[in-house]
Amino acid sequence: MIILAATPIGNLGDASRRLVEVLENAEVVVAEDTRTTQRLLRALQIENRPRLIALHDHNEKQKAAELAALAAETDIVVMSDAGMPTVSDPGYGLVAEAVAQGVTVTAIPGPSAVLMALAISGLPTDRFTFEGFLPRKPGERRSTLRALAAEPRTMVFFESPARLASALADMGAAFGDERRIAVCRELTKLYEEVRRGTASELVAWAEEGVKGEIVVVVEGAARRDASPEDALAQVQKLVADGIRLKDAASEVAALTGLSSRDLYQAALAARSGGA
Repeated sequence: MIILAATPIGNLGDASRRLVEVLENAEVVVAEDTRTTQRLLRALQIENRPRLIALHDHNEKQKAAELAALAAETDIVVMSDAGMPTVSDPGYGLVAEAVAQGVTVTAIPGPSAVLMALAISGLPTDRFTFEGFLPRKPGERRSTLRALAAEPRTMVFFESPARLASALADMGAAFGDERRIAVCRELTKLYEEVRRGTASELVAWAEEGVKGEIVVVVEGAARRDASPEDALAQVQKLVADGIRLKDAASEVAALTGLSSRDLYQAALAARSGGA
């Protein structure tokens, strides 16, 4: 079978007893970075030296079928550098191939930066969406955030310290500055920190320079009551900002509860009337 093994995201004490037992007996370990895995084995005082196979973004597509076939013959432990494999880390392609080949897949649960950040953010946890890393290019990042402006669930993002300030500024522009945001830094580590506030408040802090691994948790959109006239004005503003009419109508409809089709038709009518 394939065993997805969650590893500590910072504090070594979070390694489970089950993880240690499995690694003490593992014959094959598939790792995002074999050097990181070797350091973990030493830190956990594991004397076993399993066969280590690298699996990362650049080779997963080529190696998935081979590793899935190997897992049909022997247990394979799959590890990322930190947290749960497949969650914004390598492993999904291997799991999909294993499922296709009829190979059993299980997991050793454990540390998760996504769930920890969500739990300590102070934001609603009943419904949430994990968005991974935002695009590096500013234009693509802004487009992605605009598409999420009407998302009612709490949103969780990973972000680079170097891009944190610009990402927060773009969140303020896309979501409005009333949204609550929590920036969680260096989770479970010595300098763990959570900063809470609006986008503009957090941008000022981030511009001073931030280090470490970052998780950003953003409050979901609240449905606002709006008249058809006000909603139409919102659609027209989004269109003026460069968003397609259909997408603008859908976004405002999600925020207001009004009909996307009605808003689209009203915007077309207003456009024709002004021509």
